Amino acid sequence: MDEQSIRSLLQDYKAGQIDESIILSALKKLPLTAVEDIGFASIDHYRELRQGFPEVIYAAGKTKEQVLTIMQSLYDKSKGNLMATRASVEQFEYVSKVLPVMKYDEAARMIYVDRDKRIKRDKERTILILTAGTSDIPVAEEARLTAYLWGNEVKTHYDCGVAGIHRLFAHINDIESANVLIVVAGMEGALASVVGGLTDKPVIAVPTSVGYGASFNGIAALLAMLNSCAAGVSVVNIDNGFGAGVLASKINRLR
Repeated sequence: MDEQSIRSLLQDYKAGQIDESIILSALKKLPLTAVEDIGFASIDHYRELRQGFPEVIYAAGKTKEQVLTIMQSLYDKSKGNLMATRASVEQFEYVSKVLPVMKYDEAARMIYVDRDKRIKRDKERTILILTAGTSDIPVAEEARLTAYLWGNEVKTHYDCGVAGIHRLFAHINDIESANVLIVVAGMEGALASVVGGLTDKPVIAVPTSVGYGASFNGIAALLAMLNSCAAGVSVVNIDNGFGAGVLASKINRLR
């Protein structure tokens, strides 16, 4: 049961078309249908009603059969967009044989379906994604596709890091007009602080595992971003483009 179903029940009750016993019966079934136990996973079908988006599959470490089983259940029992992050081509090819509506974004490493007709993207409330380098693009693309599927207008500018800071200033109009910004950077992670000093909007910093030995697979960028002197910069985990996309979406929904 989704939000629209509950709303319809309440409207019918208010109009005198159904009695309270029908509503009570429907609500009593919610806890029973909220979680589906399929042995190797417990699928949270209540998440779409609770958070506005169905459960997202983390495909890494799962077999192609497991990904398909979970995706099939979510596809059948939800109305929203669906995604499986960190998915392989092999997993996609297996899933798409049963669910041909699924698509694969190689850069974002994501299996997804964009089917939610209820979404109306607001062009006046854009999420802007910036990367320091080209090597940061896979993480940025995960953030971009996540934010888009969650119902946002998304714009990107890639390879505009501090090594050639004039490249960043070429996008100053978009930086000033964006409602939320995601900054993806490896190496020393300096771009997040620079962007944080240029805007009055929230900045979500994503450290990546890009860099030579002393970058320690993203730890150097993570610590630099956590220690940013620019106010209003938050930080997600290393390479967590998905987490940044979701957080930006939740911020962007606030009115």
